[in-house]
Amino acid sequence: KTPVTTIVGFVETLLDGAKESPEELDQFLEIISRQADRLAAIIDDLLTLSRLESAPLDEILDLSEQNLEEILESCFQICQARADEKHILLKFVCPASLHVYADRSLLTQAVVNLVDNAIKYSPENTTVVMRGHGTSNGVQITVTDNGPGIDERHLARLFERFYRVDKARSRKLGGTGLGLAIVKHIVSVHRGQVKVETSTGKGSTFIILLPPFRE
Repeated sequence: KTPVTTIVGFVETLLDGAKESPEELDQFLEIISRQADRLAAIIDDLLTLSRLESAPLDEILDLSEQNLEEILESCFQICQARADEKHILLKFVCPASLHVYADRSLLTQAVVNLVDNAIKYSPENTTVVMRGHGTSNGVQITVTDNGPGIDERHLARLFERFYRVDKARSRKLGGTGLGLAIVKHIVSVHRGQVKVETSTGKGSTFIILLPPFRE
């Protein structure tokens, strides 16, 4: 409700006479525009969550053999501009021969959400790394940052919708509070698991574990 309340409040202020000041008009319209964008992002994420939770799996998933290196390269291309804005070095490491059985679009969205979070919360001039590798239990994808880390008291609720570790900072950075919930649901419909390894002040590694690909 916050962006709606903000939009209504500033529209009322403009109608009450603030629009007569060119400086205030530009400032308030810019705020309204930002809040409208945020509202649109929240709606998009809620629709995605609703689809993941309620639609039959055969309507959600388009499963096929996928080259994981190509997926991580696509995530790199999507997120590189955002990383460059903060002077963050974005890298990915993955064997060219590693394959997963997945919905390419949904898995890309899950990894992009993790990378986007890593970029948002990492200081400038640090590094964010995506890695893919095979394990005895399946295929593992990790996203590692050098950010502030996450206090242990938040971990149990981290993947809940709208849960924020730092509410003020999350809103300032433009997050919807739904990104990690979407990651959890995407991984769940792939019959996988997602977890985080973190230490306050030492960064975080988010881990997606997918079932092994069998030819």
